[in-house]
Amino acid sequence: MWSTKGADSLDGATCVVTGASRGIGRAIAHDLAEHGARVVLIARGAAGLRETADALGARAMPVVCDVADGGAVDDAITRIRDELGGAPDILVNNAGAFTVAPVETIDTASFESALETNLVAPLRFVRAFLPAMRSRGGHIVTIGSVADRHVFPGNGAYAASKFGMRALHEVLRLETRGSGVRATLISPGPVDTPLWDPIDPDHREGFTPRARMLDASAVAAAVVYAVTQPREVNVDELRLSRS
Repeated sequence: MWSTKGADSLDGATCVVTGASRGIGRAIAHDLAEHGARVVLIARGAAGLRETADALGARAMPVVCDVADGGAVDDAITRIRDELGGAPDILVNNAGAFTVAPVETIDTASFESALETNLVAPLRFVRAFLPAMRSRGGHIVTIGSVADRHVFPGNGAYAASKFGMRALHEVLRLETRGSGVRATLISPGPVDTPLWDPIDPDHREGFTPRARMLDASAVAAAVVYAVTQPREVNVDELRLSRS
C-alpha cells in the first residue's frame, strides 16, 4: 500500500485515470507517472491510448474501454482488479462528453449519453473500488468543471451531468469522511484540449478563446497537489481559473 506523509513522491501508488488518451486525462496520467505512480489508462480511442502508454513506458497499463458502455466498464474493472490485485490507490474520474445545443433541440439519446459518460460511469468505478479502499485507504478524484456550478446557454446536457457529478462528490465526501478514503473535486474553467475542436470557440460568440483557456497541465498539477497531501488532509475542492 502506497503511503505519503506530504512528500510529492507517488512511488508505489497505483492509479486509474479515465479519459486518459488525450487532453486533461493524458496530462494527469503523465504527471502521476512522473511522480512515480503506476497508471492504468482508460479510454475508448485505442490509437490515442497506445500513444499515451508508449510515452509513459513501463508505468502505464492501457485499457480500451468506452465508459458509456456499462458492460465494457465491468470488463475493464475485472481486468484492473486482476492486474492490480484489487483496487487502485487513486481513482481519477476524468472522462467526459461535451456537446452544445439548446434545450429545445437536445434529443433524449444525446442527453442520456452525456449522463452515462459524465455521471453514471464515475459511479460505476467508485462503486467497484470503494469497498476495498475503505479497508486500506484510497483517494477518489473527480474532474468537474466551471459548469458544475454555473449554467451557460447550450449546456443543458453538460450542466445537468456536471451538477449531478458535483452532488455525487459531495455525498461521497460525507460518506467517506474519517474512513481513510479521501475525495476531491477539481473544477477548472475552460481548458484548451481537443474537446473544443468541433466547437471552434474562437469564432463563436460567448465562448472563451482558446488562447485564454487554462492548459491541461494546470489541472494535472492540481490532481498531484491533492493526492500528495498528508493522509490526515483532505482537499475537498479546488476551483481553477485563468489568472
